[in-house]
Amino acid sequence: MSIETAPRRKAVVLLSGGMDSAVVVAIARAQGFDVYALSVRYGQRHTSELDAARRVAGQLGVATHKVVDVDLRAIGGSALTDSGIDVPVDGEGSAAIPVTYVPARNTIMLALALGWAEVLGAADLFCGVNAVDYSGYPDCRPEFVAAFERLANLATRAGVEGAGLRVHAPLQHLSKADIVREGLRLGVDFALTVSCYQADVEGRACRACDACRLRAQGFDAAGAPDPTRYA
Repeated sequence: MSIETAPRRKAVVLLSGGMDSAVVVAIARAQGFDVYALSVRYGQRHTSELDAARRVAGQLGVATHKVVDVDLRAIGGSALTDSGIDVPVDGEGSAAIPVTYVPARNTIMLALALGWAEVLGAADLFCGVNAVDYSGYPDCRPEFVAAFERLANLATRAGVEGAGLRVHAPLQHLSKADIVREGLRLGVDFALTVSCYQADVEGRACRACDACRLRAQGFDAAGAPDPTRYA
């Protein structure tokens, strides 16, 4: 007599191609989820991160990797989507909310992930937001994650008729060094990832932007070799 095994749960995981989202994919897999990875081409200047997302999805064995187009250049207002705004380097222009903040980006991406989760019958969403070593973005705070989870359960058929939707942010309270250590423990190949806000078409980093600085500090604090390729 054959023994039937319970189907693995599905989770939609936002995968940018950076180090944080790669670790989140690995965490979701380790927790027993079949990962449906979602990347968003939103008009970002560092499009090489999407190539990185494809590589990471392949390395970590996701069930499906989907790329959705939402052109936020039409809105602008960020150094990542507006060519008329320079990416701050070497700590210049640091403010409570820097110009690399993309208006409503995490809200939009989670909304897309939520829609796909409903189609898939998935009750779990994962994102890589972090409230420790980050750049001051308001949509990286625990309050935002909790509020979006409430919204998800109010605004969807899956939330009203199902067992409830959950938004997981497993890196929320980890330092960059902790994220590096967790990724290495789970077998993430960080050489495949791209974090730089203005990486070139080959994914080589600038070394000077905030994302590069935080990434380098994380590897240094973790005592791990930094595989970042620099231009």
